[in-house]
Amino acid sequence: MLEWSVDNKRFYILDLERDDEYHAVEGIQKEAWGFHDLDVVPAATLIATQHAGGSVLGAFEGKRLIGFAYAFPAFEEGRASLHSHMLAVEPEYRNFQAGFYLKLAQRERALEKGLDEITWTFDPLQSLNAHFNFAKLGVVSKRYLVNFYGEATSSPLHQGSATDRLWVRWLLNSARVRQRISLDPSHRAAKIDSGSSDAAAIIQSALIYNEASRPMLGDFSGNLSAGRCTIEILHDINSLKEREPNSGTEWREATRAAFLAAIEDGFVVEDFLRVETEPRPRWFYLLKK
Repeated sequence: MLEWSVDNKRFYILDLERDDEYHAVEGIQKEAWGFHDLDVVPAATLIATQHAGGSVLGAFEGKRLIGFAYAFPAFEEGRASLHSHMLAVEPEYRNFQAGFYLKLAQRERALEKGLDEITWTFDPLQSLNAHFNFAKLGVVSKRYLVNFYGEATSSPLHQGSATDRLWVRWLLNSARVRQRISLDPSHRAAKIDSGSSDAAAIIQSALIYNEASRPMLGDFSGNLSAGRCTIEILHDINSLKEREPNSGTEWREATRAAFLAAIEDGFVVEDFLRVETEPRPRWFYLLKK
């Protein structure tokens, strides 16, 4: 059992076992994504997955289930792994590091099964998820999937732009992953001062950069010919989509073209960086050949 404390609150992670726990996961899915019933992974499937070599973990405060992580067995490119399909935490508990400890427990379960890789997908326009996946967990990616779940799902979070996803790999025994997960889970991305040479290089190597909340095209061919490049995204695309519904499509199409071109040219998405600028920080994916 994995345990931790935040602000005098104690939490722990367990494998789910009881029917009521699996049904509680159905409710958290609806709360997190606003799914209709047909898009919810039902308790029966979660139970079967748990017994078939997958992993369904719960985060608890006392007897209350506050979050879960669901992964099923996978077989990719001749290698067995886990595919982490869902992770969600109740809104009032999202600042208590439950997501981070759910991933640590998921890693432990995979290693116990003799597996050394977990994969999952996420929306590359979501900066908080990008920071969590790359900066805190140390994933890498070389697959960009266009409209992975179709044009839209029943979730309001999937409206206003296509459901493109980065397919990330969590290489559980790599030095990179061990280093990232050893840090304090509340750590932030390394701050890069706007006046530094690193910051200038990051901005100049952008395939797509932000100007007045609009995606602009950088030196595309020149940056793709280098050993590394970057792709900028907004810190809060959801707020922009609420104000300007068409902006989500604009950012999706611009970043899609950049990711597809870079990956086709042999780049791997390796990190997510914060550059300190006025009046607010800027956020960049770092890609290297």
